[in-house]
This record gives sequence, C-alpha cells and structure tokens, in this order.
Amino acid sequence: MARDQLLTYAKVTFAVVVWGTSFIATKVALRDVSPMTVVWLRFGIGTFILGGFALQRKLFYLPKRRDLPYLFSLGFLGITFHQWLQSTGLVTAQASTTAWIVATTPVFMVLIGRIFLREQFTLTKFIGIVVATVGGIAVVSAGDIASVISGKFGTIGDFLILISAINWAVFSALSSRGLKTYPVIWMLLYVIGLGWLFSTILLFTIGPGLSEVTSLSLSGWLGVLFLGIACSGVAYIFWYDALQIVPVSQVGAFLYIEPLVVVIVARLLLEEAIGPASLVGGGAILLGVWLVNRRG
Repeated sequence: MARDQLLTYAKVTFAVVVWGTSFIATKVALRDVSPMTVVWLRFGIGTFILGGFALQRKLFYLPKRRDLPYLFSLGFLGITFHQWLQSTGLVTAQASTTAWIVATTPVFMVLIGRIFLREQFTLTKFIGIVVATVGGIAVVSAGDIASVISGKFGTIGDFLILISAINWAVFSALSSRGLKTYPVIWMLLYVIGLGWLFSTILLFTIGPGLSEVTSLSLSGWLGVLFLGIACSGVAYIFWYDALQIVPVSQVGAFLYIEPLVVVIVARLLLEEAIGPASLVGGGAILLGVWLVNRRG
C-alpha cells in the first residue's frame, strides 16, 4: 500500500473514531441542554477552529456567486439538518445502538456513488456490503432480525438516526463536486459556517436562545468542546481530505468501524451493555470493511 494511501486511511480512521466517540459526548451534553443548543455550540466552536486553519494557509478563496445556493444546501444538509437528526435521535436512542444504525451509511454511499458518480462496483464490494449490513442489523435488533423485518424494533430516535445515515450519504456525494473547485479547508469553512448560520437562526427563532448555555455542567462543557474541536474541526478536515483522493464508496466503508468504537466507549462511560449480537455483528462489520476495500 502506497504511503499516501496509508496516510489517507489513517486520517479516515481517526475521523471515524472521533465521530464514534461523539455519540457519547453528545449524550453527556444532552443531560444539561437541548439538542438545538448542543448543535449550535458545537459548530460555533468548529467554525472558529476551521477559520484559524484556513487563515493559517495564507490563501483566501471567496465562494463564487453561482455556487452560493450549492454551499447553502450543503451547510443545511450536512450540518444543521444532519446534526439535529442525530442529537434529537440520541435523546431516546442508546449511543451504541445509534452507532450501529449509522453503520448503514456506506450502503447508501456505495449506491449513490454507483448511480450518480459512476464509481466502480465489483462483486466483492457487493458481498462486503451485504455482510456488513447483516452484521449491523444483528446489532440493532439485538439478534432478533425478524423484528427488523416486521418494523417493530427501536425507538423514534432510532428512525431519526437512520434518516441521518441516508442524509450523510447524500451530503458526501454532493460534496465531491465542490472539492474539485475549492481547497478542502475553505470548502469546510463555508459548509460548516453556513450550517452554523442556519442553526443560529433556528436557535433564536424557535429554540431557547442562549438561556440554556449557563445550564452546562463541567462534563457538559467538556463534551461540547470535544464535539467542536475534534469532531467538527479536525475530523471534518480529514474526512474531506480523503474524499479528494479515495472514491466515495471506499471512504464510506470506514464508517463500519464507528459502532465498535461506540460500543466500547459507551460500555466504559455510560455502562451500556454489550450483548452477543454486538460482538457477532461487530465481527461481520469488520469483515465487510475488509471486503469492500480489498482489491480485485
């Protein structure tokens, strides 16, 4: 494996591990404030971090006027709407279950990559997707796959998280076009900044405003800071870096690692149980990642 490719895989893995831990950090922050406040604080910090990275590059890129509707759409889909879905979903969904549902995202990324971006789709990739999907279903249903088929599993939060998985796949595919025009750091700054703008409007129109901020405890602030700096700053940069080099479907496959991270951390910090279905399903997910990324 080439050095550049190995570095790219390392960046994606870091982003996925950090995002996996973000579910726990969000759960902690939600003990003190509402989902809307968590999203607003997280991406306010993220915008500040990315702005610093962008100015450090000493190159300034103004968005083209014709690209403004496109960038506004990405900001709403990838930041405001996506994070609202996940934060609201986590109010009723377990952190570990949420991560396993998010593991379905690569399925949608592969389909979108094939249909709209004409990316290569081999039999091996198809088998890998099937294996990983079955593993994810086994975890979500706690081994009772029949409950998934009948639609009698999970909470409202679980379904909101599933919608967020589809939304993220669409967002990642749409982002590919902008990455051909703008440097990664500036693309991120515009998308996250505009997403934060939408969040600000919602916070002060239909949300609680700033009244909840003072309710954050020390653990709540630590959770928010982790979400803003690591998850919305560094991890997003690494994710976009990878999308410039590796096909959408291949980058998406790394999201299968995320649930394993969450299950372990949720067990340690939130004392969520790890059942046999999580272990067997997790093994199937890792096998699926390997199949999707192997050559041939």
